Amino acid sequence: MEIILGDFLKEFSIDSDERIKRGLLYKITHSTSFSKILFYVKYDSIVPFSSVTEFEKNMREKFGMEEFYLKCSYPPELFTIDYYGELIQNLKRNISFVNGFFDNSEAVISDNTLRIKLKNGGYDILQKANFTTETSKFIYSEFGREINVELCGELEQSDDDYNNMIKTALDEIPKHYEPQEKEEPVHEAPHSVVSDAENLDINEVDSDNRDVIKGRRIRDSYISISEAFASHMNENVVICADVFDMDRRELRNNKTVLTFTVTDYTGSLIVKVFEKNEDIEHIGYDRIKKGSTIMVRGKLGYDTFSNDYSIMPDSIVLTKRIQKKDTAEKKRVELHMHTSMSAMDAVTPASVIVKRAYEWGHPAVAITDHGIVQAFPEAMNTVESIDDENFKVIYGCEAYVVNDTDPVFIISEPDERSYNDEIIIFDVETTGLSPQKHRLTEIGAVKIRNMQIIDSFDTFVNPEMDIPAEITELTGIDSQKVADAPKEAEALGMFMDFCGKNPVLVAHNASFDTSFINEVKKRHNIEFDYKYIDSLAMCQSMLPELGRYKLNLVAKHLKLGKFDHHHASDDAKMLAKIYLELMNRLVKEKNLENLGQLNTITDKIDVKKLKPYHQIILVKNQTGLKNLYKLVSYSNLDYFYKKPLMPKSVLLEHHEGLIFGSACEAGELFTAIVQNRPHDEIVHLAEFYDYLEIQPVLNNEFMIRNGTADSIEELQDFNRQIVKLGEELDIPVVATCDVHFIDKKDEIFRKILMTGNGFKDAQQQPPLYFRTTDEMLEEFAYLGKEKAYEIVVENTNKIADEIEVVRPIPKGTFTPNIEGAEEDLIRITNEKAREIYGDPLPEIVEKRLNRELGSIIKHGFSVLYIIAQKLVANSEEHGYHVGSRGSVGSSFVASMAGISEVNPLMPHYVCPKCKYSEFLTDGTYGSGFDLPQKNCPKCGTDMHRDGHDIPFETFLGFDGDKAPDIDLNFSGEYQSSAHRYTEELFGRDNVFKAGTTASVAEKTAFGYVKHYLEETGQTVNNAEMTRLSIGCTGVKRTTGQHPGGMVVVPSDHEVYDFTPVQHPADSNDSDVITTHFDFHSLHDTILKLDELGHVVPTLYKHLEDMTGIKIKDVPTSDPKIIQMVTSAEVLGVTPEEIYCPTGSLGIPEMGTGFTIQMLVDAKPTKFSDLLQISGLSHGTDVWLGNAKDLIADGICTISEVIGTRDSIMTYLLYKGVEPKQAFQIMENTRKGKAPKTFTPELKQMLLDHNVPQWYIDSCLKIKYMFPKAHAAAYVIAAIKLGWFKYYYPLEFYATYFTVRGSDFDADLAVKGKDAVRNRINELRSKGNERSKKEGDLYDILLIVNEMMSRGYFFLPIDLKRSHAYKYKIEDGKIRIPFNALSGVGDSAAQNLYDTVQKGDYISVEELQAQSGISKTTVEALQNAGALNGLPQTSQLTLF
Repeated sequence: MEIILGDFLKEFSIDSDERIKRGLLYKITHSTSFSKILFYVKYDSIVPFSSVTEFEKNMREKFGMEEFYLKCSYPPELFTIDYYGELIQNLKRNISFVNGFFDNSEAVISDNTLRIKLKNGGYDILQKANFTTETSKFIYSEFGREINVELCGELEQSDDDYNNMIKTALDEIPKHYEPQEKEEPVHEAPHSVVSDAENLDINEVDSDNRDVIKGRRIRDSYISISEAFASHMNENVVICADVFDMDRRELRNNKTVLTFTVTDYTGSLIVKVFEKNEDIEHIGYDRIKKGSTIMVRGKLGYDTFSNDYSIMPDSIVLTKRIQKKDTAEKKRVELHMHTSMSAMDAVTPASVIVKRAYEWGHPAVAITDHGIVQAFPEAMNTVESIDDENFKVIYGCEAYVVNDTDPVFIISEPDERSYNDEIIIFDVETTGLSPQKHRLTEIGAVKIRNMQIIDSFDTFVNPEMDIPAEITELTGIDSQKVADAPKEAEALGMFMDFCGKNPVLVAHNASFDTSFINEVKKRHNIEFDYKYIDSLAMCQSMLPELGRYKLNLVAKHLKLGKFDHHHASDDAKMLAKIYLELMNRLVKEKNLENLGQLNTITDKIDVKKLKPYHQIILVKNQTGLKNLYKLVSYSNLDYFYKKPLMPKSVLLEHHEGLIFGSACEAGELFTAIVQNRPHDEIVHLAEFYDYLEIQPVLNNEFMIRNGTADSIEELQDFNRQIVKLGEELDIPVVATCDVHFIDKKDEIFRKILMTGNGFKDAQQQPPLYFRTTDEMLEEFAYLGKEKAYEIVVENTNKIADEIEVVRPIPKGTFTPNIEGAEEDLIRITNEKAREIYGDPLPEIVEKRLNRELGSIIKHGFSVLYIIAQKLVANSEEHGYHVGSRGSVGSSFVASMAGISEVNPLMPHYVCPKCKYSEFLTDGTYGSGFDLPQKNCPKCGTDMHRDGHDIPFETFLGFDGDKAPDIDLNFSGEYQSSAHRYTEELFGRDNVFKAGTTASVAEKTAFGYVKHYLEETGQTVNNAEMTRLSIGCTGVKRTTGQHPGGMVVVPSDHEVYDFTPVQHPADSNDSDVITTHFDFHSLHDTILKLDELGHVVPTLYKHLEDMTGIKIKDVPTSDPKIIQMVTSAEVLGVTPEEIYCPTGSLGIPEMGTGFTIQMLVDAKPTKFSDLLQISGLSHGTDVWLGNAKDLIADGICTISEVIGTRDSIMTYLLYKGVEPKQAFQIMENTRKGKAPKTFTPELKQMLLDHNVPQWYIDSCLKIKYMFPKAHAAAYVIAAIKLGWFKYYYPLEFYATYFTVRGSDFDADLAVKGKDAVRNRINELRSKGNERSKKEGDLYDILLIVNEMMSRGYFFLPIDLKRSHAYKYKIEDGKIRIPFNALSGVGDSAAQNLYDTVQKGDYISVEELQAQSGISKTTVEALQNAGALNGLPQTSQLTLF
């Protein structure tokens, strides 16, 4: 962590040069006793040596330290010849023999060499003492710059002169013992995370496309960054790399440092350039952008200032990479493509994929994420920006399909035998999973007759092959153990003898065990007829409450005891217990008589318990799109189990307009082929699909690692079988990449994410990158040239040609219909306007109202206003005010409709009695609340003051055609009622919560990268850490819901016309249904209402209830309240007493540490100043480094700085700038686009209109600005609540703790002011080390302390007098409620309160029994003294 030194020492009075205080303190070292301390501080300009020593002296004296030293660090470019005098001063202190030798010496710097010309000899002595080396080290430690030091001039000195010089030097040397510093660390060259750099397939650089930015043309060949790190540290190197991050920072010495963070994908580093400010623009650095490719020549070294490896270049050349192209005459189509919406599995955004396919000339590309379609909007926007009718996006998904159409049988064939007949329960152990490739190692069995175990069987089996180590670890069976065991044919014979003729076998997942038995039969021509019962299917049917059905989990669930799992004999014995338990249930509950009934009387297995397989679904037309949206919705709402499952039966119901593909190795068809299932079964599965899919064999190389396949050849055979099957059934076969990252180099990001999610094989990434047509033809060359072309090119195009162009989200705006909305809006707003301003309306009011209404009605926005009006009216009918957010307060119609409390008209007076009004149109006042009090000149009534001078354009755009975004703040207590009322208005089937998608954030990505490096034992430098983090950022993690967003679908449409729906965060238990698409995607299509929960309306409600004063009657121009938010003394306390210089603690928007400091710095004196404060506190780059400095330097006041976005437009209008241009300047500035759009001509125009230069410069720094209407709404609330705090303190504090007192410490509060202050001081001493919980407690204790400092105190919890959750005023004090007790929740508190009110108890026992409170709650009440006098028990004891 870094902190400005002046801020770090602000609590102490230390005299020092201001330049000292501006440094960034980044490290402190000290002796054990703290008697010796060293500060490490970064500076961007040289601090004189005299100032350093003076500061050190003052620190030693202030804190009584033996030694204190300041270690300064500077940017490398500050080491110039001007520093030489300072250097000698430092050397005299740090290297004791320097004194004298360098008197009158001269120095020059060239080619990174400092040449010192001596005038007093001493060369030999200095050389023996390693002076040149030590000086180089010192320069490096201060500047991070490697400088060679050479001595020349008069190199010798007489002995007498030397002795005199030494004596003088010894007298002058300050006596000190600097704390021991560690030697400069040796920075080990970072490793590359790329294991095979040559196979990254990085695009070559265009040798003809080179543009010199700095220095001269680079003709040398470049090396990789990894090679530079490995072999060329501290040498001049040439690299070629892509820019992925940039930074620009102005220094105080009229220079700018530009930092380009670059990578060539073998490693990353920073390129640092220092230039004079006036040279930056014309040199051409602005042509270097993120994504640019640059060649750089310079010395590679370690930059201590940046703590990373860097090059300070002598030459930079802007170049371009030759983009990879698909050169095939006819291009293929990729039909299996994952985007970064495939949660934590794929890393490339849809926009990048779509653009690449188009650039390669592919006619189409499919988007097929896992189980979801959330990439559709991005893909849609990208293809529409391309605007080429010869290119389209195919929309689809890779679904998780469960086969519920083929019934799951518990018993393989009908059988009339009684359940009391003989049954064989068996289990096998094997060398692997494939019955064709692997072999048995053990058969264990038990025999059951009359539902009793009567015999057992067990034999090891010699597999005649090595047993893999992981199998031995799992089963305990190794090759030595089975060496003398019977071979498989003999072992099977022994098992058959045990079973008898035509047995019924029982196994858990019987298809696995019987497949091994069947393969032994097949290999040795053994006859063995049997039927089998699958206990797995039996458990799935009879134990639906279980999530998994492994044998040990079922045994635990049925409480059958522990056993030695993965040993065939023990597994068989436990399985027999399970079988008997379940069969006994069936006999008792279902009257089972024979085994054949197992398939008829058992419950159907829940589809969620069936094994899911992958399947591709492509949208063929608009009907298919709606069907896909339905399928995605059903899979999320009705069939979600770990993944969104789609039953085959449901797929068939909604097949119209969809194309089904067999997918990858995880598809049901490929699985059946690998398992060597019967051919007719495979044919049956294949016939379900419209096309079959195969992929490059290396995609499935993991099957060789896990033993499923023996070789690449066998993987090719699997594909050959699918091709042959396609020919047999006349179903097209297509080749796909199954893309999860777009280029080979991006596989590292998938490795990182999969490692973070626990995948053990994340390092063995399959090559799931996007291939060209020729690359795919090469992948499938083993099928023959013609067949490869057919599946790669012809068939993929054939599928694409069947597909129409569809749009995932329909064009247009689809708002719900409310009959008479336009007429109602006109009526409501005109009635309100005339109620306030009289009839006829003043011209300025009428023009604004009619202009807004005309625009709103013309563009069809009336219904949106009426909906908001109804929601607000409904809330207010229930006693809860509603606050506005965003820029809705810019609309006078919104104000007159009661939607917003902000009046956007120019500041004005209006008489509440006779309706006389005066409008001030010259911009003198920023808010009507600042107008001086004035009586009506007509009737003498005190006139109302209002109007905040906010242009309508900031809400609906300059032409009034921008869809309004009406955000409303409801009370948190009423928010759910507002949501229910919305459902009443439009019908529950038409209202949904606005969905969100949560992606990997930068900080989370950094954690994933760090974890990956730890897991793989690698270290990389900071630049590479940044690159890897950026590559993982933005990948979808999960879904959620907007805190207050409600989406309304018109009644003449279904939600599936716009989006699928789902539960948030994949939660089966949630009753909430959200849009599947992130609500931003639907923003301009269907109505979204922001019905947010907020604390202010809740505070209003409680204050009105407690005081009887209506919020609308609370004045907003009381000077005492303005003073209170800047001075604690107004409350009758000192800043020291309340730990705060202002009286604004507990006031929303005015009570945070940051805003309090702003209030102190800005010294606001009126409402419009506070409005500026609110705007500045929510903007980006508007206060720090901008407005704050302008105020501090006396250039302007808080009233004059740019505080809100709207004030730019109004300011420019008053300066005479043309309205549309003023609007555009505002828009560009608020979005951070001023540096790009403020041309020299525009700047001159502004100057010509008397806009000062500081104003223009301020605009250029701004990144984001807050709406004035939003700021006004916040400040109005702050002033009204502040009024209660000043005039009704008990009511204010009681309300505050009721609404915001979740961290209240009841025990501490009743102990009094001193106890509270002691705890505050303890927490303050922890500083930034406070936990979040301690931070929350600290914040509320400040309010408790302020209340007590004003002379108000608490009453302890009392059983008869305390409320459940409300802090009640009693005898001039505040009674603490039950829920303030530690560990007592709201529900328990309410139950306790209700029981106390009934009064039907006479003891603690009865109170606990009737209220249901826990023993912990009882103890908390007893400790608080609330149960004193209440007997513990109701029983009487007789003596």
